Amino acid sequence: MSIVAWMVGSAGAFTGSAAALYGLTVKAQRPRLVPNEARPPVPYEEAEWKSGGATVKGWFMPQGSLSGPGGPVIIVAHGWSSNRSRVLRYALPLYGQGYSILMYDARSHGDSDYYKTPTGLQFRDDLLAAIDWLLRRPDIDPSRIGVVGHSLGAYGAVLALDAGAPIAALVTDSMPVRLSTMIGAELRRRRLPRFPLAQLIPGFMLWRSRIPRATAHRADPVRILHDNARGRRTPVLLVHSRKDGFIPPDELQLILSRTPDHPHLFVDAEGHSASDRDPAFWPAVTDFFRNSLHCPQEHSPTTI
Repeated sequence: MSIVAWMVGSAGAFTGSAAALYGLTVKAQRPRLVPNEARPPVPYEEAEWKSGGATVKGWFMPQGSLSGPGGPVIIVAHGWSSNRSRVLRYALPLYGQGYSILMYDARSHGDSDYYKTPTGLQFRDDLLAAIDWLLRRPDIDPSRIGVVGHSLGAYGAVLALDAGAPIAALVTDSMPVRLSTMIGAELRRRRLPRFPLAQLIPGFMLWRSRIPRATAHRADPVRILHDNARGRRTPVLLVHSRKDGFIPPDELQLILSRTPDHPHLFVDAEGHSASDRDPAFWPAVTDFFRNSLHCPQEHSPTTI
């Protein structure tokens, strides 16, 4: 074989491999579209706003009336391939404790508009847009905005802290902190090999999403939470189940390796979306928000 033929063959093989990897990146970056199958069993308003030029759909569950004084509000942010109805499990108990609640479908999820290249940065931007929508309402106290984020919704919320979002208290549940972990979880769901795809796809994803590597490097929850704790800024409670087989508890351990005394709770509920079923979850979360947001009311928790 001549050197020219070898070079042509090698170039063709490389091009084919790159095309295949790009195709896998597209699949890994396409969340499963899950319709909302439940609605709040309490008074609520349909809400919508723009994020990145796309329409985001949500529900707002107010306490009191527009003419009353502003009160505390908690935003509930779902994770990848989920939607707002799936995180009613957080929203309704908190509503029952006296908080107004805002929840929404991130772009390319639920009833919100399609977005070509969703990432954790998009989850951050959708949360920032939700906060902007809240700040235009007279029935909430802008100094008492809390957030509960599940999985990638939690990741986006931590990135929002780094962007200066006026979050007064944050609870993260089952949060991934490494891009390779996020991609590895999606590959596992699609029954694709984690190695070496979880190491190769991130570069393609950043290129496809036009995210500068410096921006991706800064989007580091371990660093953000360390800096936040050191500066005594926003109170943050980190929750993760030891029995989470989708996003392993090693992700929380990585944060604690940098910030050992960070407030956290390990639970033992089985699965990635089950922390709230652990008996330790609600007492810890209720006390955390009561102390951080100073909710003046006591109600009986509402469940579905």
